[in-house]
Amino acid sequence: MTKQRCGWGDWNDPLYLVYHDEEWGTPSRDRSHLFEMLVLEGAQAGLSWTTILRKRGGYRAAFEGFRPERVAEFELDDVDRLMLDAGIVRNRAKIESAIDNARALVAMEQAGTDFVEHVWSFVGGHARQNGFAATGELPAETDESRALSKDLKKRGFRFVGPTTMYAFMQAVGLVNDHTVDCFRHDEVATLA
Repeated sequence: MTKQRCGWGDWNDPLYLVYHDEEWGTPSRDRSHLFEMLVLEGAQAGLSWTTILRKRGGYRAAFEGFRPERVAEFELDDVDRLMLDAGIVRNRAKIESAIDNARALVAMEQAGTDFVEHVWSFVGGHARQNGFAATGELPAETDESRALSKDLKKRGFRFVGPTTMYAFMQAVGLVNDHTVDCFRHDEVATLA
């Protein structure tokens, strides 16, 4: 029997299927994973998520396993090197934003604000359980994503607009936006 899934994916693509079934919407408090998804959601702007998924391994290699301290140390020659890396999206602004975001994250934590706890504070520390019946009901942004966007921009983060931040919140499980008929909705709810 075929499992019922959200209506937004290409379930003929095994990569997309695994992403939906095992990762998307699962609450994450892993600092490197949150940084990874922040970078990947920013990189996705204007592109398909499939493109980013196919380049994810390249991103992990290029950005030192998404360890913010390592990425924060990148310099101009690293940007030039990454511009030649076919394993990632070769867009200078997006590459520079990943480095700037790592620096902003490190600076934030050095000033005493834990990145993971701060991001989760925008949903009160617990995953928001939504109950959308159809993909078309999902918002593009929310008050929380607008507040997170504004906060991160103020701290020096880039490519963190409200729509990108809502996609980030969905991806890392700050909100459970699996539709109620999707088999993952209830599974993810138990992880919150």
